[in-house]
Amino acid sequence: MGRNMIVRLVSALCLGLGFVPRDAAAESWRPAPGDSIQLQYTGEPIDLDVAATIFNLDLFETSPEIIAALHARQRRVICYVSVGTVEDWRPDAGLFPAAAVGRAYPQWPGERWLDLRALAEIGPLLRARLDLAREKGCDGIDPDNLDGHETETGFPLTRADTIAFLRWLSGEARARGLAIGLKNGVELWPALQKEVDWILVEDCAAQGWCEALRPMAAAGLAVFQVEYTDRDLDWTAVCATARAEGFSAIRKHRNLDAYREGCP
Repeated sequence: MGRNMIVRLVSALCLGLGFVPRDAAAESWRPAPGDSIQLQYTGEPIDLDVAATIFNLDLFETSPEIIAALHARQRRVICYVSVGTVEDWRPDAGLFPAAAVGRAYPQWPGERWLDLRALAEIGPLLRARLDLAREKGCDGIDPDNLDGHETETGFPLTRADTIAFLRWLSGEARARGLAIGLKNGVELWPALQKEVDWILVEDCAAQGWCEALRPMAAAGLAVFQVEYTDRDLDWTAVCATARAEGFSAIRKHRNLDAYREGCP
């Protein structure tokens, strides 16, 4: 399927759901160190009353009305999208060519790795997703599953492949006025300092590697630290360390519902 047909399909979906396009030349936003964040991908409705300045919500499942309501409350919205895998429940999943779809992601039924080198094939689909984020009113995107070079994907992906892909994705996002973060890929950051606007990590306290985030905080990058309630942590101590390092830490249920515990 050609890129023009993909764009027409996504545009038709947007118009059918009442999305209002945003100016592609709009200046992108960048989180500030110390900004507070909420992640909610499951559970209805989205809890708009959570005391956070930034909401991280699912791109496909969040309506433009929810995003507009958060903007009316002076909140920013980051839209989550998996770019390293294809999920069979997404509306565009069937458009990804079989040659670019690899092995199953073990813990997530219906999810398979993508060949990040195949930009000629998957690039138009990812651009359409970025267009959707812009049209819905997202301020930025949270691109997930960029660790394929560290696991068995079915493709010989390397760290250099991931870096090249992220540089491409960052350029595409920023061209649409969207900020872009780095998810968990701490080892990639030295090569991507100019391409990412924040970093979001999971389980660094539980796994004992939060000190790896210090260079990012020292460089003025917002660092969002997410820990989970299924790990035995001294939350008061985690918060004290996060505060001293300049990280914004929260504790969540693993299913990322509305529950959120910030630091006192």
